Amino acid sequence: MTHAIECRCGKLKGTLGPIKNYIHSVCYCTDCQAFPRFLGQENETLDTNGGTELIQTTPDNLTFSEGIENLACLRLTPKGLLRWYASCCNTTIANTPSNYNMPFVGVVHTCLRYEPGSLNDTFGPVRMRVFTKNALCEPKPSSQGLIGGGAQAAGMIAKARLDGSYKRTPFFDGQSGKCIVTPKILSEQELKRAKTPANQMNTKGS
Repeated sequence: MTHAIECRCGKLKGTLGPIKNYIHSVCYCTDCQAFPRFLGQENETLDTNGGTELIQTTPDNLTFSEGIENLACLRLTPKGLLRWYASCCNTTIANTPSNYNMPFVGVVHTCLRYEPGSLNDTFGPVRMRVFTKNALCEPKPSSQGLIGGGAQAAGMIAKARLDGSYKRTPFFDGQSGKCIVTPKILSEQELKRAKTPANQMNTKGS
């Protein structure tokens, strides 16, 4: 099944799939929390525990059909992941390694157009939960599927490298291997603010 990709305002559009090899996951790391928080998309992207729901696969499964000029990128630190979003409305789109030769992408649920419940209908239940120690709740969720998911991800990357499909990516130039846009790198102050949950920010301001 092909899944539509669309930013909140509808200017950036594309498709995901159909794909057979993917990992339906939730990441609770502080970086995945900081990404939407910096964009003002915390409530739209994070679940109540601070998790980001992702469909992880290889970039050749993604295409953008409209509004590619609205695809923007940031890095929380100079060596951090490339975190992609729609500059027109700040919808979070995906995370990728900064190295073109590492063909892997986590597509953020916010850009996948689906009715409530149908993401599970398409991709099955969540099979991997990682960095649960950073969840914004007590008790913390249990970690899940890290070893199996890691092995599956490594297999995806290896296959894409072997069959050459890693060159088909909407995020990098296929000839030069360079990122299609220049990423914004957060300043120390911007990163500190993005790493601070809203409830802690309110407490400091009171």
